[in-house]
Amino acid sequence: MTQPNPVVVKALQQALVDLTDLSLQAKQAHWNIAGSGFRSLHLHLDEIVDEVRLAADDVAERMTAIQAIPDGRAATVAADSQVEPIDGGVLPTDKATVMIQERLEGVANRIKATLDEVDEYDHLSNDMLIGIATGLEKHAWMLRVSAEEQA
Repeated sequence: MTQPNPVVVKALQQALVDLTDLSLQAKQAHWNIAGSGFRSLHLHLDEIVDEVRLAADDVAERMTAIQAIPDGRAATVAADSQVEPIDGGVLPTDKATVMIQERLEGVANRIKATLDEVDEYDHLSNDMLIGIATGLEKHAWMLRVSAEEQA
């Protein structure tokens, strides 16, 4: 058995902790939004959470498949996530929309920054990360359009 490439492992592990944190933040927003457009944002946040959780699971399972050890423990996520923390308390829908949009874009951009290097060693992991970043960007676009409509 060959050892997993450290470049690939590092990119996947960072994606795992960022996606895990992003899913928790989106759920936090889902529970605490209030204001105009509540229902549509509430439902969209559930869609985002579901997709991001699935993406995190795919990343962790890919890590296991290449014989890396995924670490999604709360302490690891808290220490290593590069996702900016979300505000606590009640979140106005317009503010929550922008906050989650920015976090989706940030995670997508960090994943995209690893693609060329990951592709040198592992085309399959790279392809998976491309799909994840694409999905995150799609949701960010939907939130951006929603925010523009509210303005």
